[in-house]
Amino acid sequence: MLRDMVTVQAKLIFDNSEDKQRVLDLMRRWSSCMRYAYKRLLEGYKRNELKRQLQGIFNLNSRYVDDAIMKANSVLNSCKERGEDSKKVIFGGRELFKKLQKRHINGKAYRKLQREWQEKRRGNLYSRGDRSKKGNLNTRIEIDGVLIRLRINVGEREYVYATIQPGWKRKGKTYVDRNQLLQAISTCGEPYSVELKLKRGVVYAYFTIEEVFPKPAITRANGVIGIDTNAYPRHVAWVETDKNGQLVGYGEIPMPELESGSSSKREYYRWQYAHMIVEMAKEKQKAIVIESLSIKDRGRRGDFSGRKSRRIRHYFGYRSLLEKVKLLAKREGVEVIEVNPAYTSVIGMLKYAPQFMVSKDVASSYVIARRGLGLRERIPHNYMLLLSSLDTNSLEEIKEYVKKVVKNPNVRKKQLKEIDRVIEFLRSSGSETGRLSEPLDGTSAGSCGKNHNPWRVLRVVVVTPLSPGKVLRDMSVLKSLLVSGQVGRPSFGASSCFLGQGLWLSQIPPAGAGKA
Repeated sequence: MLRDMVTVQAKLIFDNSEDKQRVLDLMRRWSSCMRYAYKRLLEGYKRNELKRQLQGIFNLNSRYVDDAIMKANSVLNSCKERGEDSKKVIFGGRELFKKLQKRHINGKAYRKLQREWQEKRRGNLYSRGDRSKKGNLNTRIEIDGVLIRLRINVGEREYVYATIQPGWKRKGKTYVDRNQLLQAISTCGEPYSVELKLKRGVVYAYFTIEEVFPKPAITRANGVIGIDTNAYPRHVAWVETDKNGQLVGYGEIPMPELESGSSSKREYYRWQYAHMIVEMAKEKQKAIVIESLSIKDRGRRGDFSGRKSRRIRHYFGYRSLLEKVKLLAKREGVEVIEVNPAYTSVIGMLKYAPQFMVSKDVASSYVIARRGLGLRERIPHNYMLLLSSLDTNSLEEIKEYVKKVVKNPNVRKKQLKEIDRVIEFLRSSGSETGRLSEPLDGTSAGSCGKNHNPWRVLRVVVVTPLSPGKVLRDMSVLKSLLVSGQVGRPSFGASSCFLGQGLWLSQIPPAGAGKA
């Protein structure tokens, strides 16, 4: 059985201001206890001696104190893992602290920052679950008719009750999905942790429980569905394959709602799209292949760069979408395979986009699907002929063409830098004549290394001359190269173009030429 942690967020509504104030006072004392425990841990104090001491200082029961020590210890361990100075931790946030130090902020803006700082520093409470108590003793979920309430222990056998308001509003102002989940948490008898946070004067509760997933019943044995997320244009491209990796079907799911709007609205639609993807996998009885969520710095890749690109990626939230797909698939018993996304777009646009006459995004999802099945990607024969005859003089010719044609200085700099990388690779591998003829393995965890350099060379040699100033999305112009070995580019002058010794390249017009 698979296990994972699930967190449900909800707002707490108190019956009166007095009850809310008692909880806020409890949160203030617990936050102070946690900070005090952190300082004592730095001084070398042990948990047991701290536990006896802190109960009397902050008027908290042993469970609250133990949880505060545990949180303080987790902050200390986190600093050590990141190599940071544990003595310079600022509770409440370093960024807010630095803003409050600036002299030019005053008036309403300063008071707003000060209130936010105080809430982050003082408005916290954490309570661990206990299996022997069948849930959580200090903060317990209770069902009161149609209402779900949280019982909070504010002293010795003194409790405050708050109504839990979870989820998005539906017709009739009722809450459906998260209410049912909270009811299941309260009745399952499993331990769950509760964390309270104060934000803009409102107390929010975060309920976390360990979820047990069924063993996957839908696996790659029947084939897979490869998923490729694209922040621009905003859509998910998908490809269905059989168990041998042969193309069965493909399509795209447009996502215009992720272009703008509030964060809660975009989060809602990400869940909806994740449900669509998982339902499709269940209907087709295929496993799902996605890009690995552990890949770092993916935000710098893609078709665009700069401030506009950062805004687009921020709204799209590819990682959040894939995490939802992964979670829902586990709940439905659908196998999820994560693969290294390195060079999937390049391989797709050069190999499968012209072969099947599909978009580069669909072709990329096909490479992801095949990689999930453990299949290797070989460079087509005609591409190998092109690589075997390539020399640095041809690449210098492309550099001059890019300098002449590309007007955008940032794009021009990026293209020239990529060409220089290829020239360096070509010079370093000049003595290894058999290296480029080896098959490329796109399935291993380290597949983004040297084995993929020939695909980078091909992208520069084939795609850059055709569309040096913008991303080439229609790859049909490359089909003649795959079939006959011919490849072309816009002419630099009246003469024909040559790349390498003895390989003639016919003049094929740029992609999109001749269209109305």
